[in-house]
Amino acid sequence: MSALESADADVTPSAGDVADLADLSDLSVESGGSPGVLGKTHRALSIGTIAVVLLIAFEATAVGTAMPVAARELDGVSLYAFAFSSYFTTSLFGMVVAGQWADRRGPLGALAVGISAFGAGLLLSGTAMNMWTFIAGRAVQGLGGGLVIVALYVVVGRAYPEPMRPAIMAAFAASWVVPSVVGPLAAGTITEHLGWRWVFVGIPALVVFPLALALPAIRRMASGPADPDAPVEAFDRRRIRLALMISLGAGLLQYAGQDLRWLSLLPAAAGFALLVPAVAGRHGLLPRGTYRAARGLPSVVLLRGIAAGSFIAAESFVPLMLVTQRGLSPTMAGFSLAAGGATWALGSYVQARPWAEPYRERLMVLGMIMVAAAIAAAPSVLVPWVPVWVVAVAWGVGCFGMGMVIASTSVLLLKLSAPEEAGANSAALQISDGLSNVLLLAGGGAAFAALGGGSVGAAHDVVAGASAGHPGAFVVVFLPMAGVAVVGAWVGVRLGER
Repeated sequence: MSALESADADVTPSAGDVADLADLSDLSVESGGSPGVLGKTHRALSIGTIAVVLLIAFEATAVGTAMPVAARELDGVSLYAFAFSSYFTTSLFGMVVAGQWADRRGPLGALAVGISAFGAGLLLSGTAMNMWTFIAGRAVQGLGGGLVIVALYVVVGRAYPEPMRPAIMAAFAASWVVPSVVGPLAAGTITEHLGWRWVFVGIPALVVFPLALALPAIRRMASGPADPDAPVEAFDRRRIRLALMISLGAGLLQYAGQDLRWLSLLPAAAGFALLVPAVAGRHGLLPRGTYRAARGLPSVVLLRGIAAGSFIAAESFVPLMLVTQRGLSPTMAGFSLAAGGATWALGSYVQARPWAEPYRERLMVLGMIMVAAAIAAAPSVLVPWVPVWVVAVAWGVGCFGMGMVIASTSVLLLKLSAPEEAGANSAALQISDGLSNVLLLAGGGAAFAALGGGSVGAAHDVVAGASAGHPGAFVVVFLPMAGVAVVGAWVGVRLGER
């Protein structure tokens, strides 16, 4: 999964065995004998929503494999980064729209339109005859992804009682495991034998099952506004404008981070000028007090961004480091992170256990310490005598911590949100996640390039024999991101309200 495609639940686990993570009986019957997420009442809804996450997971892992080949065949390698940033910027806009849509009219419409746009974008990219059309397809797909992820959070908040929410969040995390193993292998085989276009045009066929199963269940259990008797409010045009500002600002920053020239300071300054009032202003899209780690909901939203941004920014450089500095093949470098899928889902499973609820905040602090340690340990392989499996072990530990933190932020957000605010607050959580990705990736990428590491977007060129770059370029990425994760551990102690 691309680092910029975190709409999609944000961060991608990569391998493992779901059967080792959760017994189906735990999902079917909660402690005390009450029906669980796979009980009769919620079975169709749970399977349908998990299938939606499964679709997003498979797309993310499969499309990322085919993307470099598509860019080369469309003569668009110079525009490669925009294939990711276009998805990211439109997904931010989709998140805000979905939050308002779901709060006012329920999540059903946003989810249906989101899945449809997701599939339409894949078809547009898969049939593109030039790179700009391909990028436009990615933008449509990103809009759909932003609608879907927020709508799913609202469905969880509306349809599942609070004791069940950790379990369904753990199931969402576990649903990444199989696609993360099968997706790249399947996409690589299809790309090699049939062509990259079949990866894009074949995935929309998977949309039919989630739509058929999830939408009727959502209509029955989570449709309509939170308060059916209250008048339906019009969309907040101010928030829509802010969403456009944050999307454009993020796109400008992404562009500036890819082009280290003095002139790049202009789009960078314009990007910040758009972002600051949109996210941190008095009427911004994030809760007041987010950037000073105010207790309760603001700290939950801030921690989500810190965790996702630091981990994803670091992870995006791990395969490149192993290929250029230790001589691994791209396939082997990717497999070095494979254990993370299982440990991520295991961390999500741990936070879902009933015994963990009184200790949730402490587990999140521990999770961020594990993330910081994993990021700090990764560049040790720059020392030639350190075995490369150290990265695999470190990333497994970090993914376990991320599994506890990411799922728990979702649980706490719904716990601290009134039903009529679940959509807007879920959008804020995803915006914090996505925005921190682009800011930390842009900063890390700029530092990497300044020390001779080359362009972040050109990682695929390493396969063709690009320069290995200076080892210090990787150090100035990993160590600052470890420091950001340590800040996240401090924020974790402020999650509870006084």
